[in-house]
Amino acid sequence: MSFVEAEIKKFESSNGSGTNLFYQALEEVIYSIAPLLESDPKYTEHAILERLVVPDRMIEFKVTWLDDNNKIQVNTGYRVQFNNALGPYKGGLRFHPTVNEGILKFLGFEQILKNSLTGLPIGGAKGGSDFDPKGKSDFEIMKFCSAFMTELHKYIGPRMDVPAGDIGVGSKEIGYLFGEYKKITSTYEGVLTGKPFIFSGSLMRPEATGYGVVYFTETMLDIENKEPLQGKVCTVSGAGNVALHAIEKLYQVGALPVSCSDSQGTIHDPRGVNLDLLKQLKLEKRQSLELYLETHPEAKYIPVEEYPEGGHAVWDIPCYAAFPCATQNELTELDAQNLITNGCVSVTEGANMPSTPDAIELLQTHNVCFGPAKAANAGGVAVSEFEMSQNASMSTWTFEEVDEKLKLTMQRICKRVALTAKDYGVEGNYVDGANISGFKKVADAMIAEGI
Repeated sequence: MSFVEAEIKKFESSNGSGTNLFYQALEEVIYSIAPLLESDPKYTEHAILERLVVPDRMIEFKVTWLDDNNKIQVNTGYRVQFNNALGPYKGGLRFHPTVNEGILKFLGFEQILKNSLTGLPIGGAKGGSDFDPKGKSDFEIMKFCSAFMTELHKYIGPRMDVPAGDIGVGSKEIGYLFGEYKKITSTYEGVLTGKPFIFSGSLMRPEATGYGVVYFTETMLDIENKEPLQGKVCTVSGAGNVALHAIEKLYQVGALPVSCSDSQGTIHDPRGVNLDLLKQLKLEKRQSLELYLETHPEAKYIPVEEYPEGGHAVWDIPCYAAFPCATQNELTELDAQNLITNGCVSVTEGANMPSTPDAIELLQTHNVCFGPAKAANAGGVAVSEFEMSQNASMSTWTFEEVDEKLKLTMQRICKRVALTAKDYGVEGNYVDGANISGFKKVADAMIAEGI
C-alpha cells in the first residue's frame, strides 16, 4: 500500500463515507501534498495532517426569533473554528437551508489553505445557519440576525475570530449583525468584514472575489504562454455576487462573457450578456433568469430539465475560458468533456470546489489550464483582511487602492502556486501547487508553535 493510500484509508475510517464534501476536499489535499510529506519527515513526525483535519472547536447553538406573524421560529447556528496558526480565525457566515456541520467543516478546511495562500495573517473558519433569507421581510432578517449574534458574539473578536459574509449574507445582513454586536458589547471594532462602507466597511468588497478570479486567470494564462482574455468568449455559471462581478471584470479586460445560470436554467447571449439587466434581476428583484428574454428575445434560455442528466448547459457553450461560479460539484466529467470538445483553454473556479474530481482529472489530462478555488477565489478573503487592516488603523482606502492591492495579491498567489508546483515536480498543476503551498505555510507555523 502506498503512502497516499495509507493516509486516505486512515482518514476514511475516521471520517466515514467518501461521498461527503469534507472527505472529497481532504482526499484531494492528501494526494497533492504527498510529495511534501514523503520528502520531509517532520510533517509526519509532528502529526500535522492529523491535527489539521480536526477543527479547534465546533460550536452549535439554538437561534430563536419571532417572525412577522409573532410566531416563534427556531433555527440552528454554527461556527467552525478550524485553525488559527497564522492569525485570527477568518471565514464567512452562510445562511441557507442546506447549511449543516458537514458543509461548514468542508468549507472551513478549504478556508485554512485559501487564507494561507493570500500571505496575510489570517486563520481558517466558517459558520452560518439553516435560516433561509429568501421570502423573509427585512424586519424578519433583522430579528434573526439579532438573535444569531446574541449567541455568536461570545466566540468572536478582532483578534479572535472575524466572520464575513457568504451565501445569504450580504452587506445588509452584516450590518444587522454588526449593529447587534455593538449593542451587546458597547464596542466599535472590526469584528466583522463585508460591512457597509458607511460604517467602516471596505470599498470593493462585493466585487473582490469575482474580480480576483479574473486577475488570477490573466496571470495563469500568461505563465502558461496562452493568449490573453481580451476578445475571447467566456462562459460563467451562477448569477450571484461572484458570477456577476466576474462578468463585470471580464468586460473590463475586453473579454466577451456570454452566459450565466441559476438553479432553474441557463442564459446564453452570444452578443454578450447584459450585465445591468442581470444585476437588476438577481441582486435587486431576485427574479428568474427566464425574464431576461423579455428584453432580449434573441438570447436563449435553457431550463435545467432540458439538459441531459449529469451535465449542465452552460458548459456546452463553446468558449475560450470557463468560470464556474455557482456551487460545489457543478462541473461534472461530462461537462469537462464538453468543454474540451469545444476547445476550452482555461477553467477557473469562482465557487468553492465547483468541479468534481473526475472533471478536474480530465481537464488536466487534456492540458486545460485549471485554477482551483482555494487559490483563484481568494480575492474575497484578501479584501476582507484589507478591511481588518483599515479598521485597525481607523483609516479608509480608495477603490483604486484596494483594486490594485487585490490585483497584486492575486498575481502573487498565482505565481507562488505555479512556482511551488514546479519545485515539487508537477509543473502546470495548480491544484497540487496550491495545496502544497498553503499546507506548508500552515504546517510550519504549527510546528513552530509546538503542541
